[in-house]
Amino acid sequence: MANSSYYPPIPANKNFADFVPNMTGIPLLSKNESVQPWKGAIQHSKVALNAHTDALIAAGTCGGPVATNPGTFWYEQITHNGISPFINDGASWPVFRNVKTNYGAAGDGTTDDSGAIQNAILAGIDGITRDQNKLGTTGQPAVVYIPSGVYVLSKPLQLYVGTVLMGDPLNPPTFKAAAGFNGNTMIYGKDPNQQSATTVFYVAVKNLVFDSTNIDKDTTFTIIDWSVSQATQLTNCVFNMPSYSSGHTGISMPEGGSGTYLGDLQINGGVVGIDMSNQQYMIKGVTFQFCTTAIKLSHCFDCIIQDCTFQDHSVAIDMTSNSVGSLVILDSSAQDVGTMVATVITGNGGSSLILENVQNNGAGSAQTVMASGNSSPILSGNVADTWVMGNTYTSGGPSTGSYAGGATFTTARSSNLLQNGKYFTISPPTYQQYALDQFINIKSVDGFPVYGDGVTDDTANINSIISTYAGCKIIFFPQGTYLVTNTIFVPAGSRLVGEAWSAISAVGSNFYNPTSPVPMVKVGNPGDIGVAQISDILFTVADVLQGCQLLEINLAASNPGDVGLWNSHFRVGGAAGSKVETNCAGSPADCKAAFGLIHLTATSSAYIEDMWGWTADHDLDGGNGQNIATGRGILIESSSASNGGRGTWLVGTAFEHNTLYQYNFHNAKDVYAGMQQSETPYWQGPGFASDVLDPAPWAPALVTPYGDPDYSNCGGADAQCRMAWFEYISSSTNLFLYASGFWTFFNGNDLTNCNNDAACQTNAIDIKDSSGVYMYGVNTKSSLNMVTGDNGLLVTMNNNPGGWGGVVAAMLAED
Repeated sequence: MANSSYYPPIPANKNFADFVPNMTGIPLLSKNESVQPWKGAIQHSKVALNAHTDALIAAGTCGGPVATNPGTFWYEQITHNGISPFINDGASWPVFRNVKTNYGAAGDGTTDDSGAIQNAILAGIDGITRDQNKLGTTGQPAVVYIPSGVYVLSKPLQLYVGTVLMGDPLNPPTFKAAAGFNGNTMIYGKDPNQQSATTVFYVAVKNLVFDSTNIDKDTTFTIIDWSVSQATQLTNCVFNMPSYSSGHTGISMPEGGSGTYLGDLQINGGVVGIDMSNQQYMIKGVTFQFCTTAIKLSHCFDCIIQDCTFQDHSVAIDMTSNSVGSLVILDSSAQDVGTMVATVITGNGGSSLILENVQNNGAGSAQTVMASGNSSPILSGNVADTWVMGNTYTSGGPSTGSYAGGATFTTARSSNLLQNGKYFTISPPTYQQYALDQFINIKSVDGFPVYGDGVTDDTANINSIISTYAGCKIIFFPQGTYLVTNTIFVPAGSRLVGEAWSAISAVGSNFYNPTSPVPMVKVGNPGDIGVAQISDILFTVADVLQGCQLLEINLAASNPGDVGLWNSHFRVGGAAGSKVETNCAGSPADCKAAFGLIHLTATSSAYIEDMWGWTADHDLDGGNGQNIATGRGILIESSSASNGGRGTWLVGTAFEHNTLYQYNFHNAKDVYAGMQQSETPYWQGPGFASDVLDPAPWAPALVTPYGDPDYSNCGGADAQCRMAWFEYISSSTNLFLYASGFWTFFNGNDLTNCNNDAACQTNAIDIKDSSGVYMYGVNTKSSLNMVTGDNGLLVTMNNNPGGWGGVVAAMLAED
């Protein structure tokens, strides 16, 4: 392919700085300095469970949980004793806020509830409200709970970081815009407190119905401004807008962001369902009806649409903006649409388009792909296999690749990953089918005190409670920080539910040895099969712990989705409650803060959705420097050959700033990944000391047994080569990897030279001794070599210009 200087412009209402990470957080000015977990967790002795519970378990009558489909949502009824440990008077912080019982909202379809709901969102402590910029990013968790009803809004609602806006899923409440609504946006998801969209984390909206039908259909109106980034959740919501509207938009991102995932939504009416203007995104399981345009890609370097349904649109997906790197459309269908995908032809990497298992039905010509300026469609009808427009690299093809204007490839999907002919997906569990008596609040078990206060060692009692109630009850972790000094074991039968990202945090000498790492949380033992589900929980460290593997999963699922994590994340440094935040401004060699984030062992089979594995590049709660050397991101060794023929799914994930790699597929088999987003550590590359060139400061690399890259492909002093692999693939087969966004922003913490076309990092992806590797929609920024590997495989940014630097539509290493 010929070289080209084609780079899509930044949208007119933005500039390059909007897409550059913001290096400051919200200051935590009301900090409880007495809570310092790294100084040693307080030990408490456990006592026996009460006699009634002992007898119950002994009699074997605790089997469950048992679904009885109650009329009241368990979360509304359970004891709410969550706290915010690291702010002053944090034991009194109001985590749970019922807008009716605590703040006077009526929900009667007539009363203006705007003020009551906003008061619930704003409520703070000791005269400090959440809009005063004093509580940090992580110090102000709030679940604003909306019971069933119709809540009339006359003015916008403003959310803040740490907010979970949650409705009752049994009978989802409705937010209805009043006819005289004062403004043009119903809900602002972006925190206005000195935040750019790229640092708005930890916000969730779920189990709600939004209705804008009282507003004139031709008035410019947006239901939710979702200018947010990672660790955010928008799920199980319905958007109702006027039909034949020329003004209403369901979800918009006018200030950009660095998002990962949204899904399981229904969007009806409006001129645009989702107006996407973000660095990258996965949209999964959304049903669109009667929108003029269902999805408008105003800007997206790397997007994937999976398992979505489009009905009665003029255009289902509009990607004609010239601001798209690649778009993957997977396992989706359209019915009665004028054009399924409207696009542009670039002749290079920009605006790459991949369709796989796509149905387009209806009267007329069934225009599946129509390009601007063309009088006839590029593609009509259904796509049974994989259709590609963009630069392609195939086994046996030319080493420089070739541009496909619409070529069909065979993707040999593994049956272990499929359900009803599609890649398996599942919605986040709400456990709404279970009554309150099927739940245990881990802080309310008689005789087994658990504190979650960031001071007490909760290890023994958490383990006792989980082991006692596994296969019996669902265990609720109220908001707090649960210090652990040894491994928390999660056996088959466990279901754990957090609240506004309840934190499990490691501390102590058991996690010191980097040659014999110890898991902080271990799910099952090798060979175990069963159920283990984790939702809304954060995994972190309270100290510099080079021998801490934060999460290890060994368990294989009885059925797809039985072992799963939803809206659960990792954070190393960058926040109050950890010595890493304050002691890691110098050499990364002095801050090997964790061995690794997550390890999916060979015997595991898990479904992971909406996960951010973040080693901090900046301080969320202040301005401390963060040169942190977490060893590893996600190590995937899951193999159907070792787990009884089961698959593994990564749906909407991001791993950033880890030292050796972000994603490592080692001896893996039958793995699906949709949306992988990464950034290298900002301190890596030219400009930093030679003692931290990869694999340092983790040398020697643990090639056995952890599959570490040893960087033997690099010269000893080659700083741009010795930077973290985004994706390292070795001895693996049947990998199906869609929509990758791998970004390099800095060299040695210096942004100056890392523009779109700069080569600030030598290599991005490596494939060795592997077969059946299907990669669609590969996007990189500032990496010279996009893909390297066996037999001289070399895919360069220069040969594949587009997006934010380089784009490859299809990279097929089948042999």
